[in-house]
Amino acid sequence: MAASLVSSLTVPLVSAVLGAAIALVFLAGYLRRKRAAIAHIPPTATAAAPDQPKHVRPSNQAQHKKGHLRAHHHAADKDAAKKHHHLDVNTLRGHTDSVTALAFSNDAGNLATVCADGAIRIFRIDDTSSKSFKILRINLPAGAHPTAVAFSEGSSSVVVAAQALLGSSLYMYADVSAPPTAENKQQGKLSPPEIKWSHPKIHGKESVLNVAAARATHGSGDGSTIIISCSEATDIKVWHGKSGKELGTVDTNQLKNNMADISPNGRFIAAAAFTADVKVWEIVYSKDGLVKEVNKAMQLKGHKSAVTCLCFAPNSEEIITASKDGSIRVWNINVRYHLDEDPKTLRVMPIPLHDSKGSVCQYDHMNVSPDGKILVVTSASTLQWLCVETGAVLDTAEKAHEGDITGIAWAPRKIPNGGVPVFILGTAGVDKKVKLWSAPEVGST
Repeated sequence: MAASLVSSLTVPLVSAVLGAAIALVFLAGYLRRKRAAIAHIPPTATAAAPDQPKHVRPSNQAQHKKGHLRAHHHAADKDAAKKHHHLDVNTLRGHTDSVTALAFSNDAGNLATVCADGAIRIFRIDDTSSKSFKILRINLPAGAHPTAVAFSEGSSSVVVAAQALLGSSLYMYADVSAPPTAENKQQGKLSPPEIKWSHPKIHGKESVLNVAAARATHGSGDGSTIIISCSEATDIKVWHGKSGKELGTVDTNQLKNNMADISPNGRFIAAAAFTADVKVWEIVYSKDGLVKEVNKAMQLKGHKSAVTCLCFAPNSEEIITASKDGSIRVWNINVRYHLDEDPKTLRVMPIPLHDSKGSVCQYDHMNVSPDGKILVVTSASTLQWLCVETGAVLDTAEKAHEGDITGIAWAPRKIPNGGVPVFILGTAGVDKKVKLWSAPEVGST
């Protein structure tokens, strides 16, 4: 009876123990699988989990890659900053607004600039490679915004056109030789040059597009400086540089002017205006060397659209014009116009500059080098050097300024650059800079 009871109790007990053991084995296996699954959750899933912190630090590999990219961009920026046009010699800084015009003195030793900040600056240029230049700053009368500048009577005087509410005025400052210091603040303490003469509202309420100057060396001219002022309307006025006397007025009668120029010998005036024809006047000098009158001389006919800019050759016998018709023309004006002999077209050359769409660009400014071999032209921020004889492109500087080029001027004679005399071109821009460029080799074509 007792053995039977023990046997009946042992069997269920053993079954219960075995069942519990099997259950533990299954539970242990399940827990191991769960831990393994948690251990292999990918990083993106971990970051997306709601119980993870928001500021998870990137892995070392990501940090290394990011740092490598930063270093690469920094190196690229440095390389871009080092890009330099081989004709770019120097940059004259210190202007606090757009530089509107510039001009070299007759001896090429001084460079005058006018700026929208209302100041004239005279830079002494002894060597274009210098790290600093002597500067004289002259503040115009309050409210005057300079638009044009030219030297008068050698290198000691400048004539400035400035726009105000009532119209444009003309000012002549004498004794503008730069003082022996390059610090503007120190220069400001010196007595500034005085206004020797001035004329208000010289073209009514219209602004002055440009001024140009030349010495009266043709015929019986007395060698004094003759200055012309070109308004944005249709009139052009002639002035005596030293006395400020108004010598004459001409009218293009062509809706509006684009610009005007005077020949280097002071004989002719030519205007680029709204139409395709270019009008030319002659300044006639009396026996005593003074200006007697200004007469219409001839008309240059050949372009099919408006002439945007022009310039005289150094010999005063040729005019170069650029038109919206996409051509450049070289004219011989050394003709007996009083006998009805017409000026002759010497060469017609296509404008070689095109925009991204393939359209011919419009030239804004042009000027010929003192030796008559290089024609420099601008279109927006692009600067280009052409061979006068062939029209071939000698060199091009795209984005010569960070914005439009507002003026160009050749130094009338060679200037040392690192001790080596070279022809120098000055350019002004809306980027508050004036740049100096050496002339390319004509023979490179």
